[in-house]
Amino acid sequence: MRFRQVHLDFHTSEALPEIGRDFSKTQFQNMLKLGHVDSITVFSKCHHGWAYHPSEANDTHPNLSFDLLGAQIEAAHEIGVRTPVYLSAGLDEKLARRHPEWLIRDRQERTNWAADFMEPGYHQFCMNTPYLDMLAAQVREVVERYDADGIFLDIVGVRECYCQSCVAEIRRRGSDPRSTEDMRALWEETYSKYGAAMDEAVHTLKPELPLFHNNGHIARGRRDLAAFNTHLELESLPTGGWGYDHFPLSARYAQGLGMDVLGMTGKFHQFWGEFGGFKHPNALRYEAALNLANGAGCSVGDQLHPLGEMDEATYALIGEAYAEVEAKEEWCRDVSAVADIALLSAEAAGSFFESGAAAEKDAAAADTGAVRILLEGHYLFDVVDTQSDLKPYRILILPDRIAVTPELQSKLAAFTAAGSRILATGRSGLTPAGDRFALDLGAEWIGESPFNPTYARPDFELASLRSTSFLVYATGYEVGLAAGGRSLGSRQNPYFNRDLFTFTSHRHAPSRGVDVGPGFTEGADGFYAAWNLFTDYARYGSLPVKQILIHLLDSLLESTAGGRTVSVKLPAQGIVTLQEQPEADRRVLHLLYAPPIRRGKDTEVIEDLPIVQRTEVTLAETRTVKRLYLAPQRTPLDFVQENGKIACTVPEWSCHQMVVAEF
Repeated sequence: MRFRQVHLDFHTSEALPEIGRDFSKTQFQNMLKLGHVDSITVFSKCHHGWAYHPSEANDTHPNLSFDLLGAQIEAAHEIGVRTPVYLSAGLDEKLARRHPEWLIRDRQERTNWAADFMEPGYHQFCMNTPYLDMLAAQVREVVERYDADGIFLDIVGVRECYCQSCVAEIRRRGSDPRSTEDMRALWEETYSKYGAAMDEAVHTLKPELPLFHNNGHIARGRRDLAAFNTHLELESLPTGGWGYDHFPLSARYAQGLGMDVLGMTGKFHQFWGEFGGFKHPNALRYEAALNLANGAGCSVGDQLHPLGEMDEATYALIGEAYAEVEAKEEWCRDVSAVADIALLSAEAAGSFFESGAAAEKDAAAADTGAVRILLEGHYLFDVVDTQSDLKPYRILILPDRIAVTPELQSKLAAFTAAGSRILATGRSGLTPAGDRFALDLGAEWIGESPFNPTYARPDFELASLRSTSFLVYATGYEVGLAAGGRSLGSRQNPYFNRDLFTFTSHRHAPSRGVDVGPGFTEGADGFYAAWNLFTDYARYGSLPVKQILIHLLDSLLESTAGGRTVSVKLPAQGIVTLQEQPEADRRVLHLLYAPPIRRGKDTEVIEDLPIVQRTEVTLAETRTVKRLYLAPQRTPLDFVQENGKIACTVPEWSCHQMVVAEF
């Protein structure tokens, strides 16, 4: 896998003249060198539907006079740069106007992305139409005629569709298009049929050619969908709506799937197709380092000007980040993550309590809140699904809404029997019926609290707050103490819910100050908290909620083999990961720090990279350390190794520092 990739968008309307007029092999090569780029994804077909090369399977852009794709591939290969080739699969605007009957439709016959043809925008195709054969021919043509180093297919996934082709097919089967269950089965089959057609188009001729289908999100728990790809590219533009939480959540799941992973950001201030938009070089440096720290290569999105000249400011910007990546690659290849904690993703596990868009949002919030806690608490963690091997982990988090099926219960029983423990919150830990706990967490289920918000009063001291009743906005639940269970704190209710004739002050009523039952419990399998605490943290960012969860996690880690694998003092926005390089017989500790700030309405940006002063690090390690040093500087570090731990001090650093332990 190449670590320094560029994704060169080229969505170019037929309304634009002289396409590629200013393309120059020398200028193209010089910009790739300036950017320290070792792979660049170039375009066969864009969202407008045009080909950028001579084609029988498609229409060449009417204002292009030469083979731009071939020229780009030739120029890149001359200097050792790879060239995966992009085709827009789900969008083809010229064809949408010729064959609107092939487009995805909702129940009201509306199209997407653009709602109709009277506004600017693209329209998405249904793969259960003759369009699939046309697309396959376009892909096959590229594979046959060009020395592509991969195929990247965009805007594809399992799609809801009620076009007349889908309606006719479901009726042919003797079913009713009003049956959502039957339609969903058809949509899954349609994507599988698409995947098979693309696999045949690519791999019949070139079996080893990389192939990726981009849906903008790698669905946690859908290993069957991930398996359509030869590698994964995690689209995650922090300023484009994803935020800085998204990539760690996605990457900590993707690395565990055993595939090569790229993290895809952009050079843009905000989103794809933003001509003249730039992020700060420090932001790109940090995002590239974040990729490396999570076992991923790097891909930066750019958009080529219609005239075909590469933008020097863009490649100078990319080059600042990629020069650093190039120096660090030696310690970032062929790695596997070391983690103490597994987060069972609510998205991956699914919800057995309710379904629908609101439930999906709640599951996403539970995952997001959990990852924020784990990042800010500087834990080593992976995100897992129900198929993951839990043996490497000491703690498993079940965030807010995970029902324990018989299959999962059997897996968790083996996990806890080996001495590992569980932290469950909210309704997690209940049977799918939602009427009792399937795990021994020291609690007996009663039901959802009639009050909202409610108050938590833990029996333990928080890191920076004295004991009191702490507000929790998220839904709370009533539980009793099970036989053999231990209470770690209580629940308290307000005087009343805010209503027409019962309200006080500006928001909610205070606590009555009366304990109404356990809020935190301990049983043989682990800890339970009677609120949707992770959802609460995702939506409100409460300090007491954060410190409660960190106390519970630290207590569980102390009870399983003596605490964390890595202990480090960093600001809250600091990030810690630990990667193993088995072939090199070493571990690489990644320390990162960059504080995002909010600009405009809701855009997170990184600009300043403060100096982090001397950082004390303790690493649990029983193997004898031969050498401890900073990378890529190769500066030796003094350390003490005793009682199964390495202690060292990392001198001041900025953005990203690797500490390498060789055995």
